[in-house]
Amino acid sequence: MSSFRIFDIAGSAMSAQSTRLNTVASNLANADSVVGDPSKAYRAHMPVFEASADAGGTDMPGVKVTDVLQSNAEPEKRYEPGHPLADADGYVYAPKINVVEQMVDMISASRAYQSNVEMMNTAKDLTIRTLSLGR
Repeated sequence: MSSFRIFDIAGSAMSAQSTRLNTVASNLANADSVVGDPSKAYRAHMPVFEASADAGGTDMPGVKVTDVLQSNAEPEKRYEPGHPLADADGYVYAPKINVVEQMVDMISASRAYQSNVEMMNTAKDLTIRTLSLGR
């Protein structure tokens, strides 16, 4: 096993965390959006990660995003008869997104990303030191 694969593994984890950060950003950006039709309300997105181990096949070891799922939670129904988007009964529909939960997810993804950056920097430093041993 090549010691340079650590960069591929950490890179795949960084890519997965980047996807996670993008979905959180999308969820937060749409948390306060409202529509007049519940079927058109924004649904929160959640990435699905899968760890892949190298078993001698063609798969690269690391983390990959296998899917980005939409929440199946019913939108929040709010009675706002004066709202321009209200339906005939005076209701608007907002996505059911817990902003605090999304912020915690964002902090977690950010720290995981930073940890992988540190791991890549450490691996780079160790590689450089190893290459300079013969001098």
